Amino acid sequence: MTTVYDVLVVGGGVIGCSIAYQLSKRGKNVLVLEKNQLASKASKAAAGMLGVHTELNGGSPLYRLAQTSRDMYPVLAQELKEVSGMDIEYVENGMIKLARTEAEAQTLLEVASKTDEVEQVQWMSPPNLSACEPYLSKHVTGGLFIPRDGNVSAPKLTESLGLASKRLGADVKEYTDVYDFMIEGNRVMGVQSSIGPFYASETIVAGGAWSQSLLERVGVTLHAYPVKGECFSVKYSKKLVERTIFTEGCYIVPKPGGRLLIGATEQPNTFDETISAGGLMDLMNRATSILPELSYAHWERAWAGIRPQNQKGLPRIGRSGIWEGLSIATGHYRNGILLAPITGVLVADLIEGKENHQLHSYVGSF
Repeated sequence: MTTVYDVLVVGGGVIGCSIAYQLSKRGKNVLVLEKNQLASKASKAAAGMLGVHTELNGGSPLYRLAQTSRDMYPVLAQELKEVSGMDIEYVENGMIKLARTEAEAQTLLEVASKTDEVEQVQWMSPPNLSACEPYLSKHVTGGLFIPRDGNVSAPKLTESLGLASKRLGADVKEYTDVYDFMIEGNRVMGVQSSIGPFYASETIVAGGAWSQSLLERVGVTLHAYPVKGECFSVKYSKKLVERTIFTEGCYIVPKPGGRLLIGATEQPNTFDETISAGGLMDLMNRATSILPELSYAHWERAWAGIRPQNQKGLPRIGRSGIWEGLSIATGHYRNGILLAPITGVLVADLIEGKENHQLHSYVGSF
């Protein structure tokens, strides 16, 4: 007898696994299909920053959504530990956005003026910066301290969401390539995969930068493109920074065990995951100009990830206006980890037809 799932999720990255987890919590019969392993692409490459203010400010259409999603993490981390047994390494260590020039300082002060009081954002002069982060370069102009931002282990978060989904009853099939949809009339009935057909009442494409090629099979164009980001990690015998350090073109994220994750370059319109010497050299120069002692750290490794970017710079979350039974959640670009919890809730509400005021602001048909 053929199983017809309530929901079929194409993509086992952090967005797909978050959707599967939220739907499984609500008793839905869910199937996740992933071409490789869970957390094998952008979700594995991400530094795990929960930075509402990295590229957003009070005037951004995503600002409130990002705040809501970040604030879900303390409860989510505890939930996932109880259900999956995994620690996603959530910490609320704060973030400092550095200014290297007077012009950058003025821009950050304007950002601070648009920020909610609850965020407790404060400007730090060079002497104050040196007092709280003594290893930072003495040549910076100051920085914006955002105490409520934090970070997680992106791979562990994704793996934990996938495992928790399975323990709540979801089926997860890795190494399963989805290459087409099954159509009857104007309805998507399921997908054709490398191991056979799968049927569902609702199919959700959450394949990150690879979503476009699949959706083109049914004439859906996302106007999206891939962006490669290169990163590297090092280890140091002492703690060089307590907080995440962020500037345009470079971030430094402290992790357990003396690890520091440094990223990220940006190369649009490529799926090539090879690492360039030039990209790494540029990152190293930027990072050591911010944190000079990094020059003495022990090399660990380098990697690259492919992030999904939409031309309008906003995620695409919603139901198809052409095909019944087809939805999408992709295009989160550099904010996939940050927005994963709220995306899971928004999509689960959408599938259930529940009223959610944020759906009207951020979710649309395609």
